This record gives sequence, structure tokens and C-alpha cells, in this order.
Amino acid sequence: MPADPVLAAVTVSKERIEYQNRPDPEASAGHALVSIRHVTLCGTDLHIWEDDYATDLPIIQGHEFVGVIEQLTEADAASSPFSVGDRVAVSPMFYCGNCYACRAGRVNACTHMSIYGCYEDGALATLMSIPLEKLYPVPANLPLEIAPLCEPMSIAMQAVNRGRPVAGEKALVLGSGPIGLLATMYLSDLGVHVIAADTVEERCAFARQFGALDTILIDPASEFPSAQTAAMISEWTDGDGPSLVIEATGQPSSLQNALGIVTTTGRIVLVGISDREAQLSMRVVPIKEVDLIGSRNSMNLIGEALEMIDLHQSEARSLITHRFDFDDLGTAFETMRSRTERVGKVAIDMPASRP
Repeated sequence: MPADPVLAAVTVSKERIEYQNRPDPEASAGHALVSIRHVTLCGTDLHIWEDDYATDLPIIQGHEFVGVIEQLTEADAASSPFSVGDRVAVSPMFYCGNCYACRAGRVNACTHMSIYGCYEDGALATLMSIPLEKLYPVPANLPLEIAPLCEPMSIAMQAVNRGRPVAGEKALVLGSGPIGLLATMYLSDLGVHVIAADTVEERCAFARQFGALDTILIDPASEFPSAQTAAMISEWTDGDGPSLVIEATGQPSSLQNALGIVTTTGRIVLVGISDREAQLSMRVVPIKEVDLIGSRNSMNLIGEALEMIDLHQSEARSLITHRFDFDDLGTAFETMRSRTERVGKVAIDMPASRP
């Protein structure tokens, strides 16, 4: 057992974090004690910190994370594929196995789902006991500090897979935040021709690094598409429009844009989440016979996502724009909601990651 007590960052109330000593978890059958090394934060984490999410406080946040196995039971050390010292990523999602979604094989949409750091205590703690089936080995050449990006990568891969991509087809990705960029990268790897769109010019330029053949800068105050954009998309798609659209913003107007621009019989995948209401014509969807598809979490794609991050280490590293130590979480969250600088993924380096 580690000599130091477990230290956890507990979000106790709106925008308030307390660092607390917690009892050391004990090694138990089917579980590994994992020393947490790196955590990345997303928009959900910011909403939880702001007490603007379906989470009961207090909670230990953190659902995108990696670590090193510190301890296994003697039986698990002999029979499992894991060993003490292994670098591991974690699938943060738990599902019941009994609800309709689970019985249908769609565990990513389980009615009774729980997720580390969202609905139960997560990874902003120095040590965790984690079921062995939630662990995935980190590829040998993948730096541990960028490996937590396998979780958002898995979300992007799920969204793309839901859209049934076909090599050679034309796709539009609306939103060039982390999920949109990773979806662009995955689509490109699958041989799909991608144009990415965003309301921020810097993000549009960034999308080219992730495989976008071209980009569209959207003016929120103007009608979409503009005449120039419509002409460009028409020429690119031989007059049809994109056959696959990934909506990765959660903005109601973006759904309207997707419905307007997708080709007849095309597919739209909604991976951006928002509580805001969207209005849509009851004519467009049936007349175009559009497949309007939701996407949530991933179908246990952490292993495949690690391979993608390993293949695209440079792009993955460029997503992380800020790093903070574990004891500076308040500054990390304040930075995430900054409106004056570009913020991509924010990484938290845990105490055990220090030399």
C-alpha cells in the first residue's frame, strides 16, 4: 500500500473544491489499485463544477484519465492480463446489462448508466480501485500524458460509426471543438472526404491539421449557407450536398443548418448535447428521408481509441492547450470558461506524475 494517504479533490458546491484525505482503497478480487497520473477535462466537467449538470454534489470529478497499476490481489496477478506497473486507460462508463438498451447491445445508452466523475466519484484522486474489465493497456510508445484523450476519441468514433461512413463519400462536420476535430480525423482515416465548419476562424484553420480538406467559417448572425458557401458545397458534392453530417456543437441553429444542407437520404448524427430546444420543419425530414441519429458515449471503444491516439500523437498533443497541477484545479476551471483565449483540452497532472 502507498505510504501517503489518498488525496481527493472534492467539488463540494458550486465552484468550490476541497482537497480531502480519503481512506485508502483495499485490493479486492477483480479490481486493481491504480495510481492516477493524468486527467483531462471537458465541458461536462465545467458544468459539474458550475453546478449546472445532473450531478449530485459533493463529488470527485474526472472521467478522462490514465494511471499505473499499483496493486493486484495475488489471484488476479496470476490470472489476469495485467501486472503491477502496467500503464492503463480506463473506460469510465458502467451499465446495468438488463434494460432495453443493454439487452439490445446498446450499452452506451443504458437507462441506469453511471460514469466515473459524473454520477459517482472519479479520477481527481491520487488512488482508485477500478474493476479489471474497465482497464485498457496504453500502447508502449504512447506518452501517458496524452493518453486520456482516448475517452473523447471514443466519443467521436462512436458518433462517426453511428453515421455508417463509406470511404469516398462527402461529409460535413459542424463544430471544430475537440469532438468535432477528432471526428474529422477519424473520418479522414476511414477514407471519407471531410469539410469542417465552425464560427471561429482559428478553429477552422486547426481543423485542417486533423484531415479536413476545406473549412467553412460560419457567421452566426447571417443565414447559412451563404451564397458563396452554397456554391462551394454544391461544386464539391456535384450538386447533391454532403451525405453525412456530424453535428458536434449542441447549438439548435446547427441542427437547422445540418437539415438544410444534408443531401436527400443523407444521415445526420447529433453528438453535441444541450438542454436548449430546437425547432425543425415537419416537412424536411420526411421529404428528404433523412436519418436523424443520436450518439452517446461509446460502445466500449477505449481500446480502439487508444490506437487512434497512438497513430496521431502530434494531433492529439495539439488538442491540449493548457496543463495544471492537481493543486491548481480552480485556475483550470476558470481557464476553461475563458472567453479571451483559445482553450482546447485542459490537462491535470496528478502528484504521481511528477518526477
